[in-house]
Amino acid sequence: MEQSLQTQLDGIKTADILVGIPSYNNVRTIGHVVRAVIAGLAKYFPKAKAVLVNSDGGSSDGTQEEVRRVQIDDFKTILTSHPVHPIHRIITPYHGIPGKGSAFRTIFEAATLLRAKACAVVDSDLRSITPEWMELLLRPVYDEGFDYVAPLYARHKFDGTITNSIVYPLTRALYGKRVRQPIGGDFGFSGELAKFYLSKAVWETDVARFGIDIWMTTLAITGGYQVCQSFMGAKLHDAKDPGSDLGPMFTQVVSSVYGLMEEYHPLWKDVKGSEPVPVFGFSYEVGLEPVQVNLERMIKNFRLGIKDLMEIWRRVLPSETALWLESIGRLSDEAFHFPQDLWVRLIYDFAIAYSQGSVHRDHLLKSMIPLYLGRVASFVRENMESSATEVEERIESLCKVFEEMKPYLTERWAKGKGGG
Repeated sequence: MEQSLQTQLDGIKTADILVGIPSYNNVRTIGHVVRAVIAGLAKYFPKAKAVLVNSDGGSSDGTQEEVRRVQIDDFKTILTSHPVHPIHRIITPYHGIPGKGSAFRTIFEAATLLRAKACAVVDSDLRSITPEWMELLLRPVYDEGFDYVAPLYARHKFDGTITNSIVYPLTRALYGKRVRQPIGGDFGFSGELAKFYLSKAVWETDVARFGIDIWMTTLAITGGYQVCQSFMGAKLHDAKDPGSDLGPMFTQVVSSVYGLMEEYHPLWKDVKGSEPVPVFGFSYEVGLEPVQVNLERMIKNFRLGIKDLMEIWRRVLPSETALWLESIGRLSDEAFHFPQDLWVRLIYDFAIAYSQGSVHRDHLLKSMIPLYLGRVASFVRENMESSATEVEERIESLCKVFEEMKPYLTERWAKGKGGG
């Protein structure tokens, strides 16, 4: 099947722009995504030779047929002039470990073979994608010399809590760049960067399953590539099953971030503070879908953790930190408060324990979930009446604490490695 991708590309030879859509059983939404991509390319890059690659994980619901079928009947409504080139579509199965990363690998291969100048990847279940997304993800690369475009979405104040409480503040403190949504799912990147990603031996690892987003962001920053962000408006996609467990998502994301910390320690150990990265696009207020939060259940889970997991935690935390956690567990629901500096300390302590392997990594990450729920519950309680702007200021203050406490991480990390 590798041949089939090569064969399809042989007829095209080169491309200016490549857009990838990884998919797996997304027949309900992928038609809308493909239409928006084709319209955006025709409208904003009418002279460019563009290729759309659908990297599919073996869909059995007609996803691939839908990609072939979609047409835009009336280009006149969106265009002042007709596109110079037809937009080629390539539908190809991806190989290797099932997961988003393996789908991306095929897209990087196509970009490299076609020597594409600018590339973008968008999720196949997006309901809020518009033709403008193509300009926002591709223009900074195509015309402005950037290598990596991270998305900047408007999100509900209680949405994206793993990003807001761990991934954003931690990657910002480690690598010194303020990329607000480092695991956003929709990205722009240069052909050069695609080639760099392809050269890395990660395709048989967990990165290929679920760590691809944070891996791409981290490598773009640590590789010294030019990074920016584009404001995309709201991100609405297929609602995830509310009955699905948070556990796998949490452990996958945190293990990816911690694994990268280990690999790139030489690059982050001396970084101090952080700097903003350029932002493209027009920022505006967006109507957002509400997020329901069950505070009592989160606090109850935190207290259960105190009761059942303290034995694991004591193996990785300084004794005064463990005592501090126990005292929070005794607070009433009304008085419940989980301070920022304690949270930052925990994220750093668990990173060190993950690196040292003193506790089985899977057990270690799962044991963090009640702590995370406690911290989120505290954040929600404090921000019930806050505006989106005020919530963003709170997240900014958490980021500052991560940066100020970084010496705590670097000293304990060095000590741990020295002693190990």
